[in-house]
Amino acid sequence: MEVVTFGESMVLFSGDQSLPLEYVHQFHKQMAGAESNVAIGLAKLGHSVGWFSKLGQDAFGRYIMQSVRGQGVDTSRCIFTDAAPTAVFFKERQSGGRTQVYYYRNQSAASLMKPEDLDESYLAQAKILHVTGITPALSQSCLELIGHAMDLAKRNHLRIVFDPNIRWKLWNRPDTKQILLELASKADYILPGLDEGEFLTGQTEPEGIAEELLKLGAKAVIVKLGKEGAYYQSLTEKGSVPSYPVQEIDPVGAGDGFAAGFISGLLRQEELAMAVSRANAVGAIVVGVNGDTEGLPSDEELTLMMSGQVNYQNVQR
Repeated sequence: MEVVTFGESMVLFSGDQSLPLEYVHQFHKQMAGAESNVAIGLAKLGHSVGWFSKLGQDAFGRYIMQSVRGQGVDTSRCIFTDAAPTAVFFKERQSGGRTQVYYYRNQSAASLMKPEDLDESYLAQAKILHVTGITPALSQSCLELIGHAMDLAKRNHLRIVFDPNIRWKLWNRPDTKQILLELASKADYILPGLDEGEFLTGQTEPEGIAEELLKLGAKAVIVKLGKEGAYYQSLTEKGSVPSYPVQEIDPVGAGDGFAAGFISGLLRQEELAMAVSRANAVGAIVVGVNGDTEGLPSDEELTLMMSGQVNYQNVQR
């Protein structure tokens, strides 16, 4: 196993029309979850990856398990429980391409995850642990789990990739910033968006954000800048990597694709700038497709994108 990640995945219902949900009568069912998105992205790029969660003993839990496992991800450490249901959420498509999401994940099965659910021997076999700032927002026991996982990863010499991935609807604690900074201090690579970096550091420019987060002990910080690409900085180098032109259809999941591409670059032992370019390419391809995982590319598709042989700005996938 090259990578291990964990977190909550949900069933997503998207309205079939660009209308307020009260006027929508038909929905398209999909699966969504940041960590499982990353796991699937890595599997499609040819890497061995394991993902675990706690799922409800219900039809939605079985659907998520089948969906993740069907993409080649190891799900052997997933746990089913009848103590709580699998979470769902709804996506409302608004005019102008805007979207609004409505979560139904309070006291879900995944929120019951706890440190005892983590198998250290399973984690120890990996090279990289990927975690996000979503999981610790679910419950106190999930917060304890993610801290425990990062400590075990350090003990077993794994590299840790931390994506703050702040979901403002989930965080209602006054110590949110402190919690996320503490988690970031345990990471080797931190992947904030520009607004997340500003929240965590008080800096407004990518370089200032990176400099502040590097003080926490990370090897490198990569600030995602959307259409402007990404800025990277380590203790020895820094620079900007442009984005890839693409026809944007659905921006949701781009950050998870970015993380999958970056981790793939680390596993390939690429230079930092090349790993960031790979991340940009995956993120660009993802936004060209409706859905969180449907647009994640194969290694062949990614190679064509990065070599310029295919321009996804003019391709309908």
